[in-house]
Parts: sequence; C-alpha cells; structure tokens
Amino acid sequence: MKQRVGFALIRESLYRKLIKPNSVPPRYYCTSSANVPPTPTPPPKVPHSSKKGRLLTGATIGLLIAGGAYASTVDEATFCGWLFSATKLVNPFFAFLDPEVAHRLAVSAAARGWVPREKRPDLPILGLDVWGRRFSNPVGLAAGFDKNAEAVEGLLGLGFGFVEVGSVTPIPQEGNPKPRIFRLPNEGAIINRCGFNSEGIVAVAKRLGAQHGKRKLETSSTSSPAGDEVKHGGKAGPGILGVNLGKNKTSEDAAADYVQGVHTLSQYADYLVINISSPNTPGLRQLQGRKQLKDLVKKVQAARDEMQWGEEGPPPLLVKIAPDLSKQDLEDIAAVALALRVDGLIISNTTIQRPDSVSQNPVAQETGGLSGKPLFNMSTNILKEMYILTKGRIPLIGCGGISSGGDAYKKIRAGATLVQLYTAFGYGGPALIPDIKAELARCLEKDGYKSIHEAVGADCR
Repeated sequence: MKQRVGFALIRESLYRKLIKPNSVPPRYYCTSSANVPPTPTPPPKVPHSSKKGRLLTGATIGLLIAGGAYASTVDEATFCGWLFSATKLVNPFFAFLDPEVAHRLAVSAAARGWVPREKRPDLPILGLDVWGRRFSNPVGLAAGFDKNAEAVEGLLGLGFGFVEVGSVTPIPQEGNPKPRIFRLPNEGAIINRCGFNSEGIVAVAKRLGAQHGKRKLETSSTSSPAGDEVKHGGKAGPGILGVNLGKNKTSEDAAADYVQGVHTLSQYADYLVINISSPNTPGLRQLQGRKQLKDLVKKVQAARDEMQWGEEGPPPLLVKIAPDLSKQDLEDIAAVALALRVDGLIISNTTIQRPDSVSQNPVAQETGGLSGKPLFNMSTNILKEMYILTKGRIPLIGCGGISSGGDAYKKIRAGATLVQLYTAFGYGGPALIPDIKAELARCLEKDGYKSIHEAVGADCR
C-alpha cells in the first residue's frame, strides 16, 4: 500500500515538473475596441540547455524509480550483501589519503551512519556466552579505532560481536607528534606511535552516556512482547561494548589513573580493560611485572567492587598484555591472573620487534608498535602459551594479525574464546566482517564442531 502511494506521489511530481509549457490552453482577452480575440501570445522559447537538463532529470528520476522498484523486490539479506560488497569499491580510495586523515574520515563515517548496517542474523554456530553475556559472534573490533567512543552504534551495526573503545586517559592529551601512523600495505601491516591520544574520560563519559540512553530506548521500543523477550547481549542492547583504559603520559600514579577510569566509565561498559602494554607510553610496560601487576589489579578491582551494582554485577576486568614477553614474564602474569581471578586477558598488543617479513621495508625503521599480518604468528604463540599456563580457566581474547576467518579459527584453536581485529579492517573495510564470520563458520563445521566453545584450545589438548 505504501509503495503504491509513494509511486503515485512520484508520478504526480514528474507530471508537474516535466509537463510542456505550451500544453496550457491559450487565454483570450477582450478589448474595448474589438470583440475578436487577439493573436495568442507565443510561449517563451525554452533554451536548448534547459531541455537537456529536463531530459537528464527525467531520466535520472526514472532510473531511481526503476532501481528502487527492483530493490524492493529483492530480499533484505541479498540487498544487505550488496551494500557490504559495494564498500570494496570505495575503500581503496582511502589508501591515497594520509593514514591519520583516512582514519579520521572512517570514524566520522561510522559515527554518522554512512556505513552499511548488517541486517542478516549471525549463524547460530557463532553465538556464545562469556561473562554472563551473549555474544552473537566472537569477532570484535580492537581498541584504537574508536578511541573516543564516537561511533559505537555504527560500528556495532557493521556486524561485530563486540566493539572496544579507547584507550581512554583521565586527562585529555594530544599524544605523540605527527606523523605517527605508517602503512606497510604489501605486508598488510601498520606501525603506529600515537601515544594514547585521547579526549579524556569526561568527554568520553558524556558521549557514552548519551549513546547508552539512546540504545536502551531503541531496544525497549523494538523489544518483543512480554513472554517472548529477546536476551540482549550488552547493558544497552544487542552488541557488547568494551572500554579500554589507559594512563596519562605525565602521570606518576598509574593506579590512580586506572581507578579514575573505572569510577567514571564502568557504568557504561560490558567489560573493562587495563591497558598496560602499549609501547608508545614510556614506562607503561613495566606494569606487567609480577609485583607491579599484582598491586595494580588489586587496586582497580577494589575500585570496581566498591561501586554500587545491580543484579548483573560489576563489569568483568581484563588485562591487555604485550607480545614481547619472556617465558618468565608470561608465567608471572598467569600466576597473578589466576590468584586474583582476573576475568580475562587480551593477547596481544602491538610489537616493537620487526619480523623478517617487514625488516627490509624502509618504513620498518619507524619507531612504534607493529600490527597486522606480521604479528600473527608471534601473538598466536603467546596466546597458546598463556592458555596452557592458565589451564584454560580464564577467557582469552586473541588479537594480532587476523585478516580472515581461517586466522580467527587458528586463534580460537590456540586458546582464544573471542578474537579482535583492527589493521585488516583498516585495509579491507566493512566487507571483511561478513567474510570472516562466514569462513569461520565453515571452518568450525568442517572439523565437526557445533559451537565456538568446543573448538577453544583444540591445539593445546
């Protein structure tokens, strides 16, 4: 019924715009000197250019009507697939821009809803429960992309199972001087030395508060009737939101910075992350030492637990570690995580090493953390080692070098319950997300697994 009304309005508009001026009947006027009608006033001549414009307008509108009519006959899943595939045509143009400018544009596009929205439900085999939350799929976006929580809704709408914002510092800071992001496209890698550039927790808290209320309102308005309620993933609706906390560069009390982040942002987070592994903040990685980590985690856990929480309880607390760790470092971190019952570990952050695959690239001489494909093997080995050390008792998030569903599957078999990507998303754009999920599902089915949980740590058993 709505389509018929819409087409009727369009036809009426076209009739009014495209009707010929000389189709209006001529008007006759009587004068006092004669009763014969005067010669009709000739219609004004239409410039040739105006005719061309009118024809072009008509043709364009006709094509839009035809395309819209055809699209309306296509099922939603097919049309959604077209939209994601179409981003492959746009994404290469970002390569011609400065990396940080391209990043800024991508975040702005997601914040304004100028990205496709995934309407197709995730395959049941990809769903899993972690920390009492339901993840529709295990593929998440790592921290560093949406540092200031500007585009949570748009990014979740792309089909990620969860999105992690940050790192967020207590006080706003510019980060390191530019340029600070460098591409290695042939290697599928990026080097960055951003240094926790952040608008600060006050700005992020205001933004998250507004988004939180909006998402909850939309969820309640579209929820199923009583008796057929949908189990939502996060606090504010479908999709899980993680908040990654950092410390200010000039801060002398790291624990106080993380505690301040907990007090201000934890009410909006489905999980919190203590980031102590960025190579771009002086002295930060020293917090991964056994004693330092133990003291830090105790203080942050106490700050979280002293807050008032409802029936769902406080958000899980995770620690993000570096890939550049010795065997003894890993053993110390595992011991602290088990003793203090840390809720999870993210493995891993970027590396300061330069593997052979990138060492000959001149850009590799830039200081900063290396991410992308060259990090995959290193981070996966650390992941597997940590899964063994923690005896599979702590959920691990595998991060580093994932660019396909097969990579995600290898992380899961190495011990990851969830996985995250960033660099590959920067190169591949939105179309990469459904491709990864589809391939991951095929890998699980091929090996006879019926769920993600069955495959976790398969290569460690």
